[in-house]
Amino acid sequence: MKKKLILLATLLSAAMLFGCSSDKQDAKDTTAAVTEGTTAAGEEKATEEKAENSGETTVKADKPYKLALITMDSLDQHWVTLNEGAQAEAKLVGVEVKFMSPDTKDDSKQIECVNNAVAGGVDGIMIAANGPDAISASLKEAQAQGIKIVYVDSPANVDAEASFATNNKQGGKTAGEEMRKALEAQGVTEGTIGIISTNASTQSTVDRDSGFREAFEGSKFTIEETQYCDGDAAKAQTIAENYITKGVVGIFGANEGSTVGTGNAIKASGDSKIIGVGFDKSDNIKSLIQDGYLLCTMAQNPDVMGKMGVDALVESLNGKDLKGETVDTGVSVLNKDKLK
Repeated sequence: MKKKLILLATLLSAAMLFGCSSDKQDAKDTTAAVTEGTTAAGEEKATEEKAENSGETTVKADKPYKLALITMDSLDQHWVTLNEGAQAEAKLVGVEVKFMSPDTKDDSKQIECVNNAVAGGVDGIMIAANGPDAISASLKEAQAQGIKIVYVDSPANVDAEASFATNNKQGGKTAGEEMRKALEAQGVTEGTIGIISTNASTQSTVDRDSGFREAFEGSKFTIEETQYCDGDAAKAQTIAENYITKGVVGIFGANEGSTVGTGNAIKASGDSKIIGVGFDKSDNIKSLIQDGYLLCTMAQNPDVMGKMGVDALVESLNGKDLKGETVDTGVSVLNKDKLK
């Protein structure tokens, strides 16, 4: 599959949440960070960007398709913002998107959401797979009934029409590079570093873990075995506190809950020399950065994932062959200076 880098700016939107769970959070901040990098500016892309900036779209549905958005959970602000991007685009292209996500990161609950979507007669499903293998059988059954599948954020091990996600390995490597620079600026060139992630099966966080470790290759730093919190900030804080007790010089949180827990643990420790770096952005994470308990976070563009996921499903349902394309929706370093 060919990869191409998409450079997109801020997309502000608001939407109503639907789904398997009624326990949803109101979105607080839907501003997408601008991706750092360069792309080719062809005529087609220029037209698309002009439409985006004017609140228009270059895609229109041939029919009022019924789509489902199934993320890992319905609570993280990352997923709330992704849904907002999808809902805003759905209004423009003339389709319905139901947010049908579980109330916690759980394979069986996500499978139930897929089955409910199929039973509800959807035409297409956008999904961020919690586990790439666990959800595969349900997605194949959906495809057997003619339902189109598009991945947002995290793919499963099933071919889909298209995938829209961050280059997570590169994002993880950037996180490691930022931590390493900050440690070396303090004169710290060796020591132990901890990693907290959601689970061992989610491909996006596995890739971030791998990229982060790559940034320390050839150094005297030692990376501890990754600990898992199931995306729960309280669990992540306990893990981070244990790392701090062991004397780590830095901690990487590989997703929103892990990052919040890491920042809260560093705050509670009172040790400003510990370098905390995270992934994802939320109000809590931005506050922890602003207050100096986190160095930075890798800010994704979930609203862009939602928008492009809707467009891809509509184009596929309209008859276009997307050839399983994979699109990098971008990531940027969000630190205290950029928050100002």
